[in-house]
Amino acid sequence: MEDKLLDEVLARVDALQDDMVRTQVDITAFPAISPKSGGEGEWDKAQYIESLLDEVGFDEVLEYNAPDPDAKKECRPNLIARVKGHNHDRTLWFMAHMDVVPPGDLKLWHTDPYKAVVKEGRIYGRGTEDNQQDLVASIYAIKAIRDAGVTPPHDVGLVIVADEETGSKYGLCHVLGEYDFKREDLIVVPDYPTPDGSKIEVAEKSIAWLRFVTHGGQCHASMPAKGNNAHRAAAHLLCEIDEMLHQRYGAKNELFDPPLSTFEPTKKEANVPNVNTIPGEDAFYFDCRILPQYDINEILSAIQEKAKGVERRFDVSIAIEPVQFEQAAPPTPADAEVVNLLSEAVKKIYGVCTKTVGIGGGTVAAYFRRAGYNVAVWGKGDETEHGPDEYCVIDNMVGDAKVYATMALHPE
Repeated sequence: MEDKLLDEVLARVDALQDDMVRTQVDITAFPAISPKSGGEGEWDKAQYIESLLDEVGFDEVLEYNAPDPDAKKECRPNLIARVKGHNHDRTLWFMAHMDVVPPGDLKLWHTDPYKAVVKEGRIYGRGTEDNQQDLVASIYAIKAIRDAGVTPPHDVGLVIVADEETGSKYGLCHVLGEYDFKREDLIVVPDYPTPDGSKIEVAEKSIAWLRFVTHGGQCHASMPAKGNNAHRAAAHLLCEIDEMLHQRYGAKNELFDPPLSTFEPTKKEANVPNVNTIPGEDAFYFDCRILPQYDINEILSAIQEKAKGVERRFDVSIAIEPVQFEQAAPPTPADAEVVNLLSEAVKKIYGVCTKTVGIGGGTVAAYFRRAGYNVAVWGKGDETEHGPDEYCVIDNMVGDAKVYATMALHPE
C-alpha cells in the first residue's frame, strides 16, 4: 500500500512539470540581490513565493522578517512553511534560499538573466540552479503529496531564507534566533549540486581569509635608502607564510576533496600607481581552507610569529586583519538518519549510490551544525551556479522533487 501511494505521488510530480517550469520562469524575473551587492533584497520574490505556498495548502506559513534598512521595505524576508503528518514529534525540513548573485558581465550572457528562457530541456536565467531548482522542487514535492490526499508519517516543512549569498545574517542566522527547531528534526539543504547527485556533503573545512598590510616608507625609487620598501617586505612575508603553512599543516583527510588544507595567496591590492616610486604600504590576502582537525587560532598565532620576524628583519610594521575567520562546524555523522534517508531516496529515484564528502567551501549548513543539528547537503545539477548562462536541467528539478517526496513519505 505504501509503495502504491508513493507511486501515485511520484506520478503527480511528473504531471506538475509544466507548473514547476512556469514557477521557475516567474521567480527568475525577481532580481533578489542583496543590498551588499547592489540590489533591493528578496521582498518581491518572497511575496510571490508566499502566495504559492498558500495556494499549495500548507498548514502553516510563518514570516520571520529581519530588519535591514538598506533593503526594500527595510527588511529581509524569511518563510517557514509546514504540513502536518501523523507524527508531530519531529519535522523533515528542506531549506532553500531566495537570494541570487548579480549576473556579472552581461556580455557573457546569451540571454537576459532575468527573463528565463526554456530550451532543450533547460531553464536559463540567474538563480535557476542556485537555488531555485530545489526551492521549486521542494514546494512541488509537497504539492504532489497534498494533491494526492496523502498525510505523511511525520511533519514536513520548508525553510526559505534570504541572504545566503552574503553571509546569512538576515537569513538563517535570524531564523535560528526566532524559531525553535527540534533536536530530532531532519534537515536537508539542497545546495550542493553534482552532475550525478551521488555526493552528500556532511563536513566543511574551516575558513580563514586574511588581509596583510605592510607599512614601510615611501620614497623615490632611485634613492631607496630614504624609504623602506613595503612591497619587498610583503613579498618575503607572503613566501615565508606560504612555505610554513604547507610544511606545518600538511595532514590529509580523504573525506575532503582536495584531502589537504589549502593555503592560497590571492588578492593583491594596488600600492603606488607609478614605476619609479617605492611603496610605503602594501596589502595582499590569503584564502585558507583548513581541515577541521586544526585550530585556526593556533594557525593564526603561527602566522603572527612569522610576521614578527619579517617586521624585525625589514624594520616594517605588519597588520593582519581577518576578513572571514570561522572554525569548522562539527560534521554530520556519515551514518546520521538524515543522511541514510536521503541516500535511500536518491538511489530509488536516480539509481545511484551516494557517498559522503567534505568540502572546502562554506554553506548555511554550518549554522545548523553549530547549533547542534545534523544536516545533509545535496543536489543534482550541472554546477552552473554564479556563472553566465546559468541554467537548471528540468529533469533534475523534477527528479529532485521526487527525491524529497520519497523522503517525506518514508515510513516511521
